[in-house]
Amino acid sequence: MTKSVLAPLALATVLFTTGCATLAPSLPAADTATPADWPLPANTGEGAPTTVPADGVPTVPIADIGWRDFFADPKLDALVETALANNRDLRVAALNVERARGQYRIQRADRLPALGATATLQRSGGDAPVTEAYTAGVGLAAFELDLFGRVRNLSNAALQRYFATDEARIGVQLSLIAEVANAYLTLAADQELQQIAQATLRNHEESLALAEKRHAVGATSALDLAQAQAELEGARADVARLGGDVARDTHALQLLVGTPLAPELLPGGPSDDAIGLLPLPAGLPSEALLRRPDVRAAEHQLLAANANIGAARAAFFPSISLTGSVGAASGELSDLFSAGTHAWSFVPSITLPIFQGGKLRANLAVAHVDRDIALAEYEKAIQAGFRDVADALALSEALAQQQQALRAQVDAATRADTLARARHEAGRDSYLTRLVAQRTLYAARQGLITVRQAEQANRVALYRALGGGWSETGQ
Repeated sequence: MTKSVLAPLALATVLFTTGCATLAPSLPAADTATPADWPLPANTGEGAPTTVPADGVPTVPIADIGWRDFFADPKLDALVETALANNRDLRVAALNVERARGQYRIQRADRLPALGATATLQRSGGDAPVTEAYTAGVGLAAFELDLFGRVRNLSNAALQRYFATDEARIGVQLSLIAEVANAYLTLAADQELQQIAQATLRNHEESLALAEKRHAVGATSALDLAQAQAELEGARADVARLGGDVARDTHALQLLVGTPLAPELLPGGPSDDAIGLLPLPAGLPSEALLRRPDVRAAEHQLLAANANIGAARAAFFPSISLTGSVGAASGELSDLFSAGTHAWSFVPSITLPIFQGGKLRANLAVAHVDRDIALAEYEKAIQAGFRDVADALALSEALAQQQQALRAQVDAATRADTLARARHEAGRDSYLTRLVAQRTLYAARQGLITVRQAEQANRVALYRALGGGWSETGQ
């Protein structure tokens, strides 16, 4: 067998046998020190629907409930859909994924030989006659044989960083959906507060008109008249303040959506059914946190850091690279591809690190520290996720009880206000008694709206904490 055949055969054999080793260590186990289960309340929301059968096993995991199934308000669904298409933060996150994908493809290309065609002219002379040499061929340049897995580990690290970036994009999407829902609920609550303030302002205008008439005939004192005027101005200030809050809420929602808001998509008032989170089954394990995109992103970063250790270890071993070509060579351009001009070259080279001033050891130490940092970040992500879920679960029952108590308070305050008004108009009680009843009713109605909005926002927080919102419809 001729040398011209042996050289390409040897090159192909080496290429197919390279890249089989890896020096990456085994991944350390995470110690999150979190309980196995959460203390779950009986229900996550008053009157919420359920898909939990009698045996307590959920038919659909929380993370697989699509946001269209979670939000029962068509206006909110439309706003979320528009935000996902136009929000600039989400667009930047998607572009970061494309960038990470490109970086991975660049790194992965180092695992394959790069072939190229070359054509050269070499002219030399001096005291001797001028000579010319023409060459043309196809070959590869400085391809590293990945005997110890350095290139392979760098490629795996780039792949894991790409996965982490994609999980970060999903996390941005979950945050965006939750922020749109909260902005929508806040706007609806402030609109209702504004309506109550306007109704209260009209009542105080009527009360002031009545007080002026009664004061004119001597039926009431100047004190009652001054109190009625003070309450009127206070109600007018509340209307102005809430008008500013509604405008600010609208601007915040528009920024999240990323486009001007259509008037028909703005909330028309309170909606107890805007959020439809399903009750959690008893005994839901804390492993559900592993569905969260921030936890999964931290896990991929940990895998990338661990692969970098393998690459740093491989740098201590010899590096073998190959350069070769197959083509033709001739002293005349017209004879370059004629018979008898066939030429080939095969140039392997080996590099053994001997002294680099401790650079390799420092790189390995840095890789180990980066892996330990990534492990701590992974454990922290799990712990933070556990706290988010535990906080939302703790608030769900407390807010439900608050809402129930405030509903009863509003009913009682409404009856008290009706009685106080009738007794004042009949002259049996002073204006101060009626004023106290009005203030109590006003405060109770405001408190109910605030707690109801907080209860709905807490459902959104729980949905997001359990990794929900990455899909449009239920899986």
